[in-house]
Amino acid sequence: MPRVLSDTDVADFRDRLCEAAERLFAERGPDAVTMRQLASELGVSPMTPYRYFEDKEDILAAVRANGFTRFAQELETARAKAKGAPAIGAAVGEAYVAFALEHPHAYKLMFDFNQPHVDKYPELVAAGQRAQKTMTGYIEDALKEGLMAGDPQQIGLMFWAAIHGAVILDLAGMLPPGASRQVFKGLHTALMRGVRPQD
Repeated sequence: MPRVLSDTDVADFRDRLCEAAERLFAERGPDAVTMRQLASELGVSPMTPYRYFEDKEDILAAVRANGFTRFAQELETARAKAKGAPAIGAAVGEAYVAFALEHPHAYKLMFDFNQPHVDKYPELVAAGQRAQKTMTGYIEDALKEGLMAGDPQQIGLMFWAAIHGAVILDLAGMLPPGASRQVFKGLHTALMRGVRPQD
């Protein structure tokens, strides 16, 4: 008879399974990874993961939600620590690049894969929305200080697209390692000039 699992036991195993899944999904693609392979990574029976997750899509949703949540936390922390819109923008950009370079598997899963039936995973939807909000929050700071003019959502998307492009090139080895930090600084300066209020 299987022993009764405490909440801590369940949370610990889910975390371990998600950690293994994050790496395997990013390296091979979710379609190429099986539940049996995930179980093997943890040295458990093939049926054990099903005690904690419904299926592989459930695991992928949990991994991606966790990634978006960690990402949002890093950006929110950077925004809260800096003072003044220019410093906040620089700090958020640095935190963005740092997260992507330090957690490339999570970053790839967050942005390179679509989640089928996303409505089944409200935690993933909420985490994704929180992460997106972090990309407009510091734009709103700059608007309030009169450093920018325009729609914060649209400006946020421009900055997000620019920094994401630099990070992806870096992770793909198409830039010198870590060069996305310098690229972002140049992009940030150029975009700031482009959205300044007109005299």
